[in-house]
Amino acid sequence: MTVLDQLATQLPTRGFDTYYGRLRAKGHKWNRKRVLRVYRKMNLALRRKRKRRLPARVKQPIAQPITINRTWSLDFMHDSLEYGRKIRVLNIMDDFSREALAVEPAYSHSGESVVAALEELIWSRGKPRALRTDNGPEFISKCLTNWCKERNIEIKYIQPGKPMQNAYIERFNRLFREDVLDAYVFEDLKQVKRLAEEWKNDYNLNHPHSSLNGLSPVSYLKKLNVNLYN
Repeated sequence: MTVLDQLATQLPTRGFDTYYGRLRAKGHKWNRKRVLRVYRKMNLALRRKRKRRLPARVKQPIAQPITINRTWSLDFMHDSLEYGRKIRVLNIMDDFSREALAVEPAYSHSGESVVAALEELIWSRGKPRALRTDNGPEFISKCLTNWCKERNIEIKYIQPGKPMQNAYIERFNRLFREDVLDAYVFEDLKQVKRLAEEWKNDYNLNHPHSSLNGLSPVSYLKKLNVNLYN
């Protein structure tokens, strides 16, 4: 009885009464004893372990916004120090200007650390309308999702396994890895933070973007006379 199996898959923690009630509600006239016999034969009385799964993600077309603070892209990168300790780097960029808003190395990150970084940026720069992220645990955490809901910030999740749906920050990550993570051996986290900050400032001031008519993010905003604090 495939309908019963589908119910058990969809609602693995429910019992026979729920399944039978749903079958009746859908118009199936099967006898209760018959359904119970099949239920037992399929061993559905043994509770199935629920597998947590992501909700379906709709493909979000990536397009350059028309001004700053419309969409910020976020992503994590991974590396390790000389003695093997793992580090993670939180990158945040503005999709319009391609600015590196944050490059934050740490031993670990969480939903709370992502929110803290966003709060600091909002204080100095203004609030984005949307965030574009993958489905990493920090980005789907209640801490971040509730924070965004309270501030009316949309989260545009890319589809799992589709990193090019976050293409702007993927290109940014490649440059940061080539110039910093793959270019140096780090003795401690302080070195990573110092080089990351130096690289971020140089990138914003001097890196030419073909999508910005060959200008750096800062030069592009100056040309457009964009006020970062509006």
